[in-house]
Amino acid sequence: MLDSELVTIPLPVGSTAIVYCEGQFGEQDGKTANGLVRHSEKYEILSVIDSTQRGTDAGMFLDGVANGIPVLADLAEAIAHAGRVPDYLICGVAPADGLLSPAQRVVLLDGIARGMHIINGLHEFLNDDLEFAAASLLAGVTITDVRRPKEKRDLHLFSGRIFDVPCPRIAVLGTDGAIGKRTTATLLVQSLNARGIKAVLIGTGQTTLIQGGKYGVALDALVPQFCSGEVENQVVAAYEGENPDIIIVEGQGALSHPAYLTSAHILRGSRPAGIIVQHAPKRTVLGDFPMVMMPTVASEIALIEAFADTRVIGVTINHEHMSDDEIGAAIDEYELDFGLPATDPLTRPLDRLVEMVLLAFPTLEASRASSAR
Repeated sequence: MLDSELVTIPLPVGSTAIVYCEGQFGEQDGKTANGLVRHSEKYEILSVIDSTQRGTDAGMFLDGVANGIPVLADLAEAIAHAGRVPDYLICGVAPADGLLSPAQRVVLLDGIARGMHIINGLHEFLNDDLEFAAASLLAGVTITDVRRPKEKRDLHLFSGRIFDVPCPRIAVLGTDGAIGKRTTATLLVQSLNARGIKAVLIGTGQTTLIQGGKYGVALDALVPQFCSGEVENQVVAAYEGENPDIIIVEGQGALSHPAYLTSAHILRGSRPAGIIVQHAPKRTVLGDFPMVMMPTVASEIALIEAFADTRVIGVTINHEHMSDDEIGAAIDEYELDFGLPATDPLTRPLDRLVEMVLLAFPTLEASRASSAR
């Protein structure tokens, strides 16, 4: 079961969007576009721009299930397909440096000139760019820099309030960046809720915020001093606002990753009782850092459990470049080697992902049965 089969939330008026992802759709640096095609509570995604994949259905291309979102060659074609100028142009690329190329600037400026609001998830804040600021003012549109943090006076240090949150937290971590942690976390939350177990997602990256996540923060845009406290604050806010049975925290990067510190702050700030580790068995080097070999699942589990007072409760697979037989063999191997449940959330029934959680926290099922009576 994929996202399209789960309950959808009505979209607000004025939310039609085109996602720009030239040359990167389906790739690691296209993860924002990939995520929006799979799930968006805030925007109605009309099309994706990537001339290298023109003519394909975005859902079929990503997951083998058509979703009616076409991949088109350029902005002009996307607007023609929509029949009018959509409300938003979303920058769906997410390069490691978080900066726009000259060609990407041209497309976003074209969108502004046509009257489209811009949603920007990069580290480069377009409201601070004189050319973009002038263009948006002239066209009467807005630019939303999703990664722009709050003023420092409004940020939170770690306070210890997390110790007063009684419901279990699970963090979906991984062995690399752009490996599917957000997708797994989103599917897990949807599936738990469908099972009658109230779950809330805490986003920690720009894509979840663009998708419409209610609770979250773009961790990699913060001064490190506030990262753990901001994660803690979002978890506390979710508990107080929703009274959930369980909270799922999206991971970022990897604890072992030489370029990113965000996993450490997620572990410190959310104090998860359980961890799901996402791994791509066919990936031999880190996605944006090919000079570094991928860690093994065993080494990542050992590092996580040594670093934090928690335990790994399961392994999920990113099936890139894998046949179905290879996926099945990998699942069997991890379950045998680690004595943990394993699954691929995108090719195997989502009940397996839910059962992974219920095996670790059996009282969740009991609570659901009690509240249903």
